[in-house]
Amino acid sequence: MAPPALGLDPWNLLGLFFFQVLLLLLPPLTAGGGGQGPVPRVRYNAGDPRRALGFFQQSGLRDFDTLLLSGDGNTLYVGAREAILALAIQDPGVPRLKNMIPWPASERKKRECALKKKSNETQCFNFIRVLVSFNATHLYACGTFAFSPACTFIELRDSYLLPILEEKVMEGKGQSPFDPAHNHTAVLVDGMLYSGTMNNFLGSEPILMRTLGSQPVLKTDTFLPWLHADASFVAAIPSTQVVYFFFEETASEFDFFEKLRTSRVAQVCKNDVGGEKLLQRKWTTFLKAQLLCAQPGQLPFNIIRHAVLLPAGSSTGPRIYAVFTSQWQVGGTRSSAVCAFSLSDIENVFKGKYKELNKETSRWTTYRGVETNPRPGSCSVGPSSDKVLTFMKDHFLMDGQVVETPLLVKSGVEYTQLAVETAQDLDGHSHVVMYLGTSTGSLHKAVVSRDNRAYLVEEIQLFTDPEPVRNLQLAPSQGAVFVGFSGGVQRVPRANCSVYETCVDCVLARDPHCAWNPESRVCCLLSTPNLKHWKQDMERGNPEWACAKGPMGRSHRPQSRPQIIKEVLVVPNSILELPCPHLSALASYRWSHGTGKIPEASSAVYNGSLLLLPQDGVGGLYQCIATENGFSYPVVSYWVDSQDQPLAMDPELAGIPRERVQVPLTRVGGGAAMAAQRSYWPHFLVVTILLALVLSGALIILLTAPLGALRARGKVQGCGTLPSGDKAPLSRQPCLEPQKESRTSATNVDADNNHLGTDTA
Repeated sequence: MAPPALGLDPWNLLGLFFFQVLLLLLPPLTAGGGGQGPVPRVRYNAGDPRRALGFFQQSGLRDFDTLLLSGDGNTLYVGAREAILALAIQDPGVPRLKNMIPWPASERKKRECALKKKSNETQCFNFIRVLVSFNATHLYACGTFAFSPACTFIELRDSYLLPILEEKVMEGKGQSPFDPAHNHTAVLVDGMLYSGTMNNFLGSEPILMRTLGSQPVLKTDTFLPWLHADASFVAAIPSTQVVYFFFEETASEFDFFEKLRTSRVAQVCKNDVGGEKLLQRKWTTFLKAQLLCAQPGQLPFNIIRHAVLLPAGSSTGPRIYAVFTSQWQVGGTRSSAVCAFSLSDIENVFKGKYKELNKETSRWTTYRGVETNPRPGSCSVGPSSDKVLTFMKDHFLMDGQVVETPLLVKSGVEYTQLAVETAQDLDGHSHVVMYLGTSTGSLHKAVVSRDNRAYLVEEIQLFTDPEPVRNLQLAPSQGAVFVGFSGGVQRVPRANCSVYETCVDCVLARDPHCAWNPESRVCCLLSTPNLKHWKQDMERGNPEWACAKGPMGRSHRPQSRPQIIKEVLVVPNSILELPCPHLSALASYRWSHGTGKIPEASSAVYNGSLLLLPQDGVGGLYQCIATENGFSYPVVSYWVDSQDQPLAMDPELAGIPRERVQVPLTRVGGGAAMAAQRSYWPHFLVVTILLALVLSGALIILLTAPLGALRARGKVQGCGTLPSGDKAPLSRQPCLEPQKESRTSATNVDADNNHLGTDTA
């Protein structure tokens, strides 16, 4: 049916006028996202039902900072402020409290802490900072204990915590920080605790220390410049013969820069027993090197925030994944990066050349001398000679660097925590999956592709009020990531595949945990690989190939046939708003009107929605087409029709389910997805009245300005204000100025700066 031509109906003309005024008054669109780095494909706000989280909190407790997973994976031990908890996590949903034991700082310690000018509201408590599994029956815990670090053993009975006995509490200096705000790290290896922390009340004495076990207690020498006073430890990772410490500090070898920060990796040997005469009860194998995570030609990401070990896989060896930030704010915002360092590269840098300090020039240079055998700093059996120890006291810095290019760079984000695992796809290939906690309380899920570039699958806002993620703990057997923060513990399922409602969306997500089941027509969690009839395409993310019903080659032919059509009836004197749900932030969206173009005079696209002014010729099929990864598909399809003059449905659309839209719909994602009919006439009337008032005010101003100028010109030049009762002169002669006492001449100038001549006294 051919639509009638638009006539000169006054209501149509008035509607067009109001529609154009509305478009002018709409606020301009702002660029979204922006910044450098990949964009999360899907974002979930806090409390979004599509990404249900299990939230555990306990009344009266705060600062759930330390997390430890039991050996069987069914219990999560949590170190909070002045308490330690055991949570049962084997059931999905909210973790369940098994039991809790208090461990508060003594009143005497709290009073001493307050006397030392520390806050008795935020600092003078016992913050649990070390929580490790000592053996099958005991945990080992350390806390700040009101700026007097203390440690203790905690007995376990069927995964339940037994109360702490006061006589078993021992000093924890060197194992736990004094200040709860200081970064620290600790790892238990072969019954020995390796810790990196601050060793004094002022927080100016960093230390690497080994305690417990049968080996002698060793630590770094505070009188040697092995560690800068501002060193901040973030991770301790054991290897075969050594334990690696990751930290950042001010770089002493770059003293020509003012306080240049740098990331470090240090090693100490497990079999180190200290020196006999020199370096007694001190490390004799301490070495450190620079970690460099940088893009070519750009400033490096020089501040390490966290690091974890990913064990060796089928095709790669063990790797250290670490998150970095930069001390330089480019464009007013901080940025973050993730680098993966091969453990073999780290081992090789400690086998290279040393640096030494030239005392004459105060510059660090490469050591060119002869090396002794065994090599200084190596894990040789037995104590080293005095000559080797003398060399080690001054040659602790390696000349080489461990350099890697970032897998992921993201501006405007500060990553604070990291957890890494591998996941197998349908073809049995392994993919590295990273969970990144931010300083504002978000969790990013990233997948590393085959070209060593990471893309973001999703972003989850964990908390309503922004705060940093303090700890992440993977529970592979539970299929979840546990997040520790100030108010409790969040259980985050590592995937929620059911949110992808179509095969297209499921395949485009490229989540290795999710695959499309064509039998149940549901995107399901991939529990076991080699399910050949399921659909997934991790390599290219091509839905046209993966979601095809029959055999076909890989292609990107657009899919134009809609799955369902929403019918909308035109209401006179109204504006139709046809929203387009943005299922992916990586897609581009456009609107189409059947086989032709959208009428420009009576339509506009705002925030993705199509605004239509109902008139002749605007009916028919409207589709919002998304294009992602080279594949186009309709997100939503509307059939706009008039109740007075219904249009005949296109025969090509026969057989497609139709849904009559009567009430506003809600888009999956929390926002308004469609308002079927919304009248804007009250807004138009208000706009018209305001416009009339503005035009009237402008007209009054334009008219009053010339009248004021004419009145000023009509005044008699040279005359001031006449006294009351005096009359103005009737002649056209100018009034004489009063005689001046001075005998000099003065030039008379009227209000328009016209020269009138001079008066002589």
